[in-house]
Amino acid sequence: MTGWEQLAVLGAGLGAGILTSTVGVASLLSFPVLLAVGLPPVVANASNTVGLVPGALSGAIGYRQELREHPRTVLVVLAACGVGSVGGAILLLALPPGVFEAVVPWLILLSCLLVGAQPWISRWLRRTRNEPTRLRHEMSPATVVFAVLTGTYGGYFGAGSGVMMAAVLGLGTDFPVRIVNALKTLAVLAANVVATIIFVVVADLDWLAIGLLAAGSVVGGYVGARLGRKMSPVVFRVLVVIAGVGTALFMLL
Repeated sequence: MTGWEQLAVLGAGLGAGILTSTVGVASLLSFPVLLAVGLPPVVANASNTVGLVPGALSGAIGYRQELREHPRTVLVVLAACGVGSVGGAILLLALPPGVFEAVVPWLILLSCLLVGAQPWISRWLRRTRNEPTRLRHEMSPATVVFAVLTGTYGGYFGAGSGVMMAAVLGLGTDFPVRIVNALKTLAVLAANVVATIIFVVVADLDWLAIGLLAAGSVVGGYVGARLGRKMSPVVFRVLVVIAGVGTALFMLL
């Protein structure tokens, strides 16, 4: 890579770190940049995942106050997404390339729809419960199952997994946006760490790109956590829908 290309990758890492901790579509920015500087798609995908781990870690640290508020849920999210991502990594190694390529954009679009409609869906769910005024601060078995499935997707492919996790948490709990953002960032971290372990062992990686992404994302992740903590629910939903639709269109085209 030339000096300008290295600077572009570093900037992509910074932006991707911010996106990881806010709307959850970091790969929409960083993956195309890696392709643009000449990395083969498979190498770019694996290197992108490894390089963005520090961003998710710094984002989780930035949300440490929010994560301390619900330690039990933190453990459930880590376990669910960690176990799910192991399954995703196994699918990645066992299945032919591109098996889910036709399905993934539609999954992301569905997640965007659920995030956008979450206030109305949540109000409907409250009316159907026996205790409509009681806030859900524990993940139900059904929510845990969907968290595992989201982790599986994150371990297999990853793009838009943050949007999917936001939809799962938005519909399955009554946490405020700052808590959803914190748990979503933690879920992305769990899936990426497992995938990284697999990729370091079996995949072809570009360590220069990884180092540049890591340097940018570790700053961006923490900055994004500061922004995500103050983000209003309406702004969060609008940004998630825009970013998710953009990711789906990018994958379809």
